[in-house]
Amino acid sequence: MASEVVDLRSDTVTRPSAGMRAAMAAAEVGDDVYGEDPTVNRLERIISELLGKEAAVFAPSGTQSNLIGLLAHCERGDEYIVGQQGHTYKYEGGGAAVLGSIQPQPLEYEPDGTLDLEKVETFIKPRDPHFARTTLLCLENTQNGRVLPLKYLSQAGRFVRERHLGLHLDGARLFNAAVFLSVEPSAISRNFDTVSVCLSKGLGAPLGSLLVGRKDLVDRARRWRKVLGGGMRQVGMVAAAGIYALAHHVDRLGEDHANAEMLCEGLSSIEGMEVDRSCVATNMVFAHLSRDRSAALAEYLKFQGILIRPGNPVRLVTHMDVVAADIHRVVSACRSFFGQSEH
Repeated sequence: MASEVVDLRSDTVTRPSAGMRAAMAAAEVGDDVYGEDPTVNRLERIISELLGKEAAVFAPSGTQSNLIGLLAHCERGDEYIVGQQGHTYKYEGGGAAVLGSIQPQPLEYEPDGTLDLEKVETFIKPRDPHFARTTLLCLENTQNGRVLPLKYLSQAGRFVRERHLGLHLDGARLFNAAVFLSVEPSAISRNFDTVSVCLSKGLGAPLGSLLVGRKDLVDRARRWRKVLGGGMRQVGMVAAAGIYALAHHVDRLGEDHANAEMLCEGLSSIEGMEVDRSCVATNMVFAHLSRDRSAALAEYLKFQGILIRPGNPVRLVTHMDVVAADIHRVVSACRSFFGQSEH
């Protein structure tokens, strides 16, 4: 059934389904700061088992989950190496620097979303009082919709171990990557010391992320969660949404990927839009406009009941509240904006 409003701004805009709401209403709760919320404890066990890790801690947001991960790895004056467009560097308010006194060393991503490990090597600082101490390498999966190859993840794991660095994954859309690769999530997470996974993006929960990893690092992260104001009380109702999402919304991510591919094909046929096909692996489509007309396009589409974020390229994100009929509607509206008739 087509949506009244088609919102392609992000996969964070989904609303809880009826089944998820029922699970939330029925959740058993307790005080999570005391470790007494049984539903939170169950969620943390489930995600630890799925990712093959020792422990997990539930956080209210992906920003906080990433931050407590960085704080668990790094001391004041340490440095982490990260992508120039990485979420932990560019889109999380500089939290690692502001709140942790952790220096970022950003590098440009390769076209496939990886960080070239030979380049990373050249930016690892000598152990010398003049320099920040390089402590951590941070990767992102997916990165602008691209899925990091399993072979590369294994190489990155060996790379950091040989250099005595930690390895953190911003795995906000890790499950998209796992579905794309047709592998268990643990095949992606196994090389990392810590992994942040988001429940409120493609999985459709109203909020919540988890930091998963070695128990000693998760214990440190749990303390930092409290320091940052992320200690929560009877939060089992939200954790129940996450449990429901993991049980019911992972396999269906392939539908979002198929819709993104359909959107890519449709927009590629429009003169005035150029789609970056290399990014269309999971649920994101990036469309470059022949002129920077993104604000006008966004305004035009808004009157058609379609929401996008202006930019050049324009990022369009499919999710569980977008169906195939919506994709046809979006393509038709974009074609109309550029003054082209249906083929």
